[in-house]
Order: sequence, then C-alpha cells, then structure tokens
Amino acid sequence: MATAPQPKSRGAQVKENVYAWEGKDKTGRVVRGEVRAGGEAIVNVTLRRQGIMVTKVKKKVYRSGKRITDKDLTMFTRQLATMMKAGVPLLQSFDIVGKGHSNPSMAKLIQDLRNDVETGTSLNRAFRKFPLYFDPLFCNLVGAGEQAGILEDLLTRLAIYKEKTLALKGKIKSALTYPIAILAVALVVTAVIMIWVVPAFKQVFASFGADLPTPTVVVMAISDFVVAWWYIIFGSLFAGLYLFFQAWRRSLKMQQVMDRVLLRLPIFGSVIRKATIARWTRTLSTMFAAGVPLVEALDSVGGASGNAVYLEATRKIQNEVSTGTSLTASMQNADVFPNLVIQMVQIGEESGSLDAMLGKVADFFEDEVDEAVAALSSLMEPLIMVILGVLIGGLVIAMYLPIFKLGSVV
Repeated sequence: MATAPQPKSRGAQVKENVYAWEGKDKTGRVVRGEVRAGGEAIVNVTLRRQGIMVTKVKKKVYRSGKRITDKDLTMFTRQLATMMKAGVPLLQSFDIVGKGHSNPSMAKLIQDLRNDVETGTSLNRAFRKFPLYFDPLFCNLVGAGEQAGILEDLLTRLAIYKEKTLALKGKIKSALTYPIAILAVALVVTAVIMIWVVPAFKQVFASFGADLPTPTVVVMAISDFVVAWWYIIFGSLFAGLYLFFQAWRRSLKMQQVMDRVLLRLPIFGSVIRKATIARWTRTLSTMFAAGVPLVEALDSVGGASGNAVYLEATRKIQNEVSTGTSLTASMQNADVFPNLVIQMVQIGEESGSLDAMLGKVADFFEDEVDEAVAALSSLMEPLIMVILGVLIGGLVIAMYLPIFKLGSVV
C-alpha cells in the first residue's frame, strides 16, 4: 500500500547566515559583497552561476551591541530618507547606512531589513516584521509612500516627525531628571546621617547627664529605628518601587490611573499635557498629510500620544468620526483639548488645510513646552534648595542643639 510522503519537519530547515565574499568577475575586476545563504557551498554555487570566481568567503559574526534606542531609529530614518532623496538605490542605501552604524545591534537590524527587501519583500512588510522597533504609524506611512510612489517624501516626513518627538521626550526627561536626582541624593545623605552620624552623637550625649531637647530626642529615636530595621526599610522601599513600576508598565488600569494623576500634578501636569497634545497633533498632521484616511489615521494617533487618557479620548473621537461627526465636534466632546486646539482644527476643516493647521498647533505646543521646561528649571532650583535646607539642615540643627544648650549652661 502506498504511503503519503511525510512533510519535512521545521527543525530540519537550514539556518541561513550572512556571508561576506570576495572574487573576480568575467573581466577580472575584483568585486565584493554580502549574501544570505545556508552555507559556504551555496554561496560558491550561487556566485559561480553569476560568472564570479570566488576567492574568499567568510561568515559574518555580529557582535552583541547595545540596545536599539529611539535615537538609533530616528538617525536611521533620517539617513535612509537622505539617501533616497539623493537618488541612491534602496539596497545600496541600506548598505551605506548599515556599515556606517556604530551600534552592532542596529547594523544587524538594517542588514536583516536589506535581506528581506532583496528577496522581493516590500519595504513596508519588511518593517512590519520588527514591531518592537517600527510601530504601526511608521509602517502605515511607509506603505502609503510605496503605494503613491512618494516614498522618499514620506520618509523625510517620518524623519522630521521622529526628530521632533525625540526632542520633545528629551525635554520632558530633562525637566523630571534634575529634581528626581537631587531628591535621591538627599535620601542617601539622610540615610547616612541617620545610620552613622546620629549614633556617634548619641554616644557623646550619653555623658551629658542632662535632658536633651525634644528635636534631638525625636531624631535619635528615628535613627534607632532606622539602624535596627534598615534592611526592612530599604528592602521594602526598593521592592515597592519595583512592583509599582512593573504594575504601571503592565497593567492597563494602572496606566490609566497614573496618566490621570500625572496630568493633574500641580507643577509638572501642565508640561506633560502640553507635550501630549503636541505629540497628538504632530502625529495626526503627519498621517493626514501622507494621505491616510482620517479614521485610519486615528488608529495610530492615540498610541503615539503616550498617555492613556488621550488614547481613550482618541478612540471615542474615532468612533464619532466614523459615524459622520466632524473632527472638531468629536474633539470637543472628548473634553481633553483646550479651546485653541479645537478652534484651529475647525479652521483647518473649513479651509481644507487640516494637516497644516495641526502642524501649527504642534509647533505652538512644542514652543510652549520649551518655555515651560525653562521656567520649571528656574523654579525647581530654589524649591529644591529649600527642601534640602529644611531636611538636612533640620537634622544638623537637632543634633547640635544639646551642644548649644551645654554652652549656655557653662
């Protein structure tokens, strides 16, 4: 009885690697290149069929590089846009950008993209294979550019968008990093005083034979508690922070709660709101200018805003727009945008220049963020000095009060 042929197991598939080769063509000219294949023998056969006499084949080994950052991806987008704008072929652009990159991880990603494109995969589909690095907005714009034949223009738009978004994130981080770093240093200094300095003073005060001032007694009691239970205090603190940030990153409900809290903070809330609106309008402007339909563009806008409150509002706006409601009315119903944004969007809809108006709104709020960060930096410095003075200075004064008291008695 005949049996059906057994399918090949997936584990039996040959793993392909990238090989660098060198050889001579039919005219005797030395040529070099790279190819993805299942082994050196396949590389030799493939090149021989192309009329190349191979003299050297070497498997490329990629060193483990640093993590791929937003800055790496932004630089890659700008370089690729510049190459294509200059008329350099796509595969050659990948070669130039990849070989000149300082991060081996990014160089490997570029090589993988190049190999996919070389085998006939569209650029859009090649990017979609790496969702960790290229979000739906990026892929949708590249796909729109390929379909309309304006890929270099849309890559330029993407590069501008990513550069502005990266700059905006950097400003927010710089506004938050300084006070957090100072407070962390204050925490370390306070811990050092409580664990080592105060007990030394306590031994000196034990020989006074007099009643100590109340602030000194309170500080010494706190120090005794910290010295006795420091491992539980600091262990609980670090464990609590770790669990808090893990819950913030993984729990959607926690993200919604914290994003609402961040928007309501007395000092930083205004800056975060302006930055979120700038990202929201910049993303929608870029998508709309690329010819992506409004309802489809709103799919990417909410996630790009970086705030769960605006993500939820964008979904409501999308549902209303899909049923025929104007964008202006939908944004007004969402109740998360200031009147300036709504009025500019209304003007854009009525004049047929929505992308330009959204771009102007994004420029305005990015400038607002610049001014707010500058004002915040000048405001935070004296505020932090006051906090440090009260905290550290209070501890020092509490420990020197008995010495002052002893001097007055003498």
